[in-house]
Amino acid sequence: MTVGMVKVVGLVLHPRRDCGSAIDAIVDWAKGRDVTVLGLQDEITRIDCDAVAVTQQELVERSGLLVSLGGDGTMLRTMRLVEGRKTPVLGVNIGKLGFLAEVDLPDLPGALSAIDEHRFTIESRTAVRTELPGGKDVSAFNDIALVRVPGDGLAAVGISVEGKNFVSYAADAVIVATPTGSTAYSFSAGGPIVSPNVEGLIVSASAAHSSFNRSLMLSLDEVLELDVLSGSGRLAVEVDGIIEGYVTGGDQLRINPIRAAAQVIRLGSTSFYERARRKLRVEGSAQVGRGDAADATVVDDFENSRYEVLLGGESAGVLHYRRHGGIVELTHTEIDQAFEGRGLAGRLASAALEDARNRAVPVRVTCPFVTGYVERHPEYADLIEPT
Repeated sequence: MTVGMVKVVGLVLHPRRDCGSAIDAIVDWAKGRDVTVLGLQDEITRIDCDAVAVTQQELVERSGLLVSLGGDGTMLRTMRLVEGRKTPVLGVNIGKLGFLAEVDLPDLPGALSAIDEHRFTIESRTAVRTELPGGKDVSAFNDIALVRVPGDGLAAVGISVEGKNFVSYAADAVIVATPTGSTAYSFSAGGPIVSPNVEGLIVSASAAHSSFNRSLMLSLDEVLELDVLSGSGRLAVEVDGIIEGYVTGGDQLRINPIRAAAQVIRLGSTSFYERARRKLRVEGSAQVGRGDAADATVVDDFENSRYEVLLGGESAGVLHYRRHGGIVELTHTEIDQAFEGRGLAGRLASAALEDARNRAVPVRVTCPFVTGYVERHPEYADLIEPT
């Protein structure tokens, strides 16, 4: 039996998605290493598994590694659970592609082994905290937003920096985002994409009705206060997208940044910018000519079990697959008629095969196009499982 750094793994589950396969993979991995697997009692009791049910406090105190099974929302909740602790968090994608998840389900056992063998890096994440009227403390890893309540008027909010008013926004919402949250609500309001390694806060207005509608980028060392102006409607305070309270004219929120509030595991398989391109479909603003395979981007649409090729920001075709018995089966390739003749089917096939090689997963091919592609490109023949 190998002795690694992980002794207790804690699980945090998406409330609706099926996490059974992921839990089984973690429990199977743990059995050969004398590792204990814990889960929150109200989450794992709905699944037939061998994880030990514990309270939230026990989960946080005993776990040497927390594994988030779900999407970005589950990952944010997991980070809030361990805010201020050094417990590392691994995000596992169960469903749609997210920014915070590091691995997909098929790569989970290998990721756990890499962590157990110290083959990973840590990315620290900033949080923001404030005290609501009435004394309730709240904290967020994406953003704190003051959001207009329908029928109650606009959000009229003054932005004070270092005790001096800088600007007042009239908008549907005023958002204070961390770099982690720069690609969430702030991005939809026109804010910048910010590397998670930057230390700073972004203040943005959504659907601004004022003449000044630019985002602000502030240092974590600068004192930021949000003043709800007398002409403002009643505003909901959203903390990572969850309404935690309300504010009205005359209320003030002081925003307190928390450096290194959570530790996220990175294994080096993808960068923040690769995830941003995939999630946000970042493309050049000028598309010259018809475009060909060299300009295309292929993403793994994990939730729908298919690779998707994007050209000029549009979906141009898909390659369907199935994962079973430790292999990936490539089943069917489709290219939209408007994009035919540009080599995109070959781009899909090569990307799927390269992905399988990187994951060290054998391939079964039942798609006629991919069969022909491998015959024309024998460098991929070693990946193909004999039929």
